[in-house]
Amino acid sequence: MATSSDKSLVLYTAPTPNGYVPTILLEEFKAVYGGPDYEVVKMSIRDADIGKVHNQVKADWFLKINPNGRIPAITHEGFPVFETSAVLVYLAQHFDKENKFSRDPVKDPKGYSEELQWLFFSHGGIGPMQGQANHFNVFAAEKIPYAINRYLTETKRLYGVLEERLKGREYLVGTYGIADIKTFGWARMAHRTGFDINEFPNVKAWVDRIEQRPAVQAGISLS
Repeated sequence: MATSSDKSLVLYTAPTPNGYVPTILLEEFKAVYGGPDYEVVKMSIRDADIGKVHNQVKADWFLKINPNGRIPAITHEGFPVFETSAVLVYLAQHFDKENKFSRDPVKDPKGYSEELQWLFFSHGGIGPMQGQANHFNVFAAEKIPYAINRYLTETKRLYGVLEERLKGREYLVGTYGIADIKTFGWARMAHRTGFDINEFPNVKAWVDRIEQRPAVQAGISLS
């Protein structure tokens, strides 16, 4: 798809727990570094739109960017990157010049490893489990108690891991960074999953802390 601007960085996204994440990071970069400039292409993720809406995740043009047909994804100087965490790492590598929101793998290899561990914890654990909990609790045509309980129980277990990690910490890996941003995208939507985030006071305080950041509010509004 030809975009409407000549910006070299284009973000394809939608207002979902993962969709908010790249715009938050990019707005944090703008607040600190003054850039980069980027274009946002808002996508439809509804199955009902297949074949009807051009900016749809299953459209042929978008499958060339993300063969899995999911958001978010980016193109940077024509190079496509998909999967939320891969997008965050790529953006950090290219635009976080002073490592304000990420760790340097050469100068701080242990910090970088910790960052990846918590990023992958969110990507492989919280996102998939909470996503399934959301589906069976909110969207499924048939209420299946076993499925609701299975995914809700596992989601709450994972939030218990976060709760313990945030004991005595303001952020997951020292200072605020991409692991926090990735996990925050899901945590701010916990109320839709069927549990009260106040059950996890350290997590709740962490969510509130992040949500108050101006760049976070700007990023959410752009998705």
